[in-house]
Amino acid sequence: MQYVEYGAHNSQTIILLHGGGLSWWNYREVTQLLADKYHVVLPILDGHADSDAPFNSIEDTAAKIISHIDEHFGGKVLAVGGLSLGGQIAVEMLTQSPAICRFALIESALVKPMKLTHALIKPTFGMSYGLIKQKWFAKLQAAYLGIPQTLFDDYYRDTCKISKEDMIAFLQSNSAYSIKPALRDTQAKVHIVFGSKEQASICTSGKLLNRMIPDSTLEVLPGYRHGDLSLNHPEQYAQMLLNLIG
Repeated sequence: MQYVEYGAHNSQTIILLHGGGLSWWNYREVTQLLADKYHVVLPILDGHADSDAPFNSIEDTAAKIISHIDEHFGGKVLAVGGLSLGGQIAVEMLTQSPAICRFALIESALVKPMKLTHALIKPTFGMSYGLIKQKWFAKLQAAYLGIPQTLFDDYYRDTCKISKEDMIAFLQSNSAYSIKPALRDTQAKVHIVFGSKEQASICTSGKLLNRMIPDSTLEVLPGYRHGDLSLNHPEQYAQMLLNLIG
């Protein structure tokens, strides 16, 4: 796995995990607001543009990041944040290693398996994958996903680099992920957030996480869609993280 890093290495470390189909630039503006005080690490998730390995599973990706933390940061960081697929990986990190961080910010993480969606991913992308490299289609997708114009060139460039096999793999993993009983053992203080305009499954997932994690809070952002917080409101995201850290 590849890592993009900002800030002084002797500062406390924050790890931010991008959404599926995106990359480290998901948090570029957030990082600029944090890097003067914190060491911010942005993994490029397996199976994404410029990664060095295919995507295997959420569990495997979480284990790799935990191993990186063990090797480089003494087994624990200050905070972990993640959007969507990245949020699922963050949840899995809390599950596999209860003391991996002191704080976690989970944005729009699906933890309620979607069986029909999972079944449709492979045939759907098998037929439509070629459209991804068409700029007109990418613009439609970016608009649907709420990706700001300032990030479109990054989005289009990196989406074109994702193989069909990897895209199917991480989308299937995303739609099949469910929380495990060991999540109850996490020692982190966790803030769970999603938008009021997200799919019902995300809302249900957020409430389930809130019930499952002992030291957690839940916030619903009025009028926000999937990914709006970190992609379109970096100042609010950074302040939310700073408030959580205290």
